[in-house]
Amino acid sequence: MLSYLKIASRSACALALGCLAWGATGAPAAAQVSSDQIINALAPAPATRGLTTPETKPMNESDRAFVKSLRHRTRSLTLEESERVADLSKDWKKIDLEIYFDYNSARITRQAEPQLNQLGDALRSPRLKSAAVVIAGHTDAKGSQNYNEELSDRRADAVKRYLVERLSVPAENLATAGYGKRHLKNPDDPYGAENRRVQILNTPESDSASQ
Repeated sequence: MLSYLKIASRSACALALGCLAWGATGAPAAAQVSSDQIINALAPAPATRGLTTPETKPMNESDRAFVKSLRHRTRSLTLEESERVADLSKDWKKIDLEIYFDYNSARITRQAEPQLNQLGDALRSPRLKSAAVVIAGHTDAKGSQNYNEELSDRRADAVKRYLVERLSVPAENLATAGYGKRHLKNPDDPYGAENRRVQILNTPESDSASQ
């Protein structure tokens, strides 16, 4: 009986540890978002004669220049730059995806590959192939801010490398940022799984084939 209780205790501890940051091997599989769903969430609506489409909030010249500079980034955004993106992107086209990594690691698991393949298909599609997007990593509230920022930064960069090296998405179209727990999706449940996500944001300066 004592041996059984020890095993049960260890199992519970492993499950709790596996909840840190985004996802981990062995986590319940989330519903996969298709490439069409990603395209519809990120791409500007096709122009239709006689109809107007919602516009993003006008930007001043400084903000416009900053957004244009997000293309051709070879390093992750700084803390100041990522917060500027967070402030500017409130009305940008975006989508949250659940990507699984090994615990305490930026290693992408096999479980995550189908979702990343759908993302790659979307970003290579005619409507998004010229889009400049930001890959933003977010964690839940477990752990220190510094730890979570560094981990989410490395994971966002791992997603970029996968898209570039495995799926031939142009590197110059992808910028990365690690937010850690700075912007919880559900602050009422800071440890909730919905906070552990990768967010894809389409900048308003993207040249879209649909426009």
